Amino acid sequence: MTMQIGATAPDFEAETTEGRIRFHDWIGNSWALLFSHPKDFTPVCTTELGTVARLKPEFDKRGVKLIGLSVDPVDRHSLWANDIKETQGVAPNYPMIGDTDFKVAKLYNMLPADAEGDVAKRTAADNATVRTVFLIGPDKKIKLALAYPMTTGRNFDEILRAIDSAQLTAKHRVATPANWKQGEDVIIAGSVSDDEAKTIYPAGWKAPKPYLRIVPQPK
Repeated sequence: MTMQIGATAPDFEAETTEGRIRFHDWIGNSWALLFSHPKDFTPVCTTELGTVARLKPEFDKRGVKLIGLSVDPVDRHSLWANDIKETQGVAPNYPMIGDTDFKVAKLYNMLPADAEGDVAKRTAADNATVRTVFLIGPDKKIKLALAYPMTTGRNFDEILRAIDSAQLTAKHRVATPANWKQGEDVIIAGSVSDDEAKTIYPAGWKAPKPYLRIVPQPK
């Protein structure tokens, strides 16, 4: 069972490809995306790490720091980066955590508490559940958690869309409908009464049902 949305993201210290960090300090006042991998030199993850590196300007634009994790040592991450650059055209341009003691994987409920053994002898299948994406806000709360099987590459365009929604709804008292994209209409949150909504949206709203109040995306 992954960490619940709204829970405080566990803090930790870890070695990364860019030096040792304390996670909450590293996040600072930014948003952060932590995405995990069961083992280095695995095929689907190779494509994912390259994709995220290419999309880094989009995450930067949204004020989202990127950090990867794999249950392997940092020196292997650096070797893997060469393969990623060769096959994907770009190497990771963000830190990668070396979680050789499974500390972070266990903290985030990606591996059971009794997981143990030599990481070099564990297979990707042993670590198959270390395939989760966590979006963490500046308040260090988990805003989004997605778990994927090893055979399904993650859709980072969807993750960017979800970030846009999370950041919009953190700022305004709205929700986003199915398949929403930037610039499209949104829904007034259920926590906003009609009287409050009249103050916030003096031009009114469309309401095909009393509980479904549709307005243009706030600026």
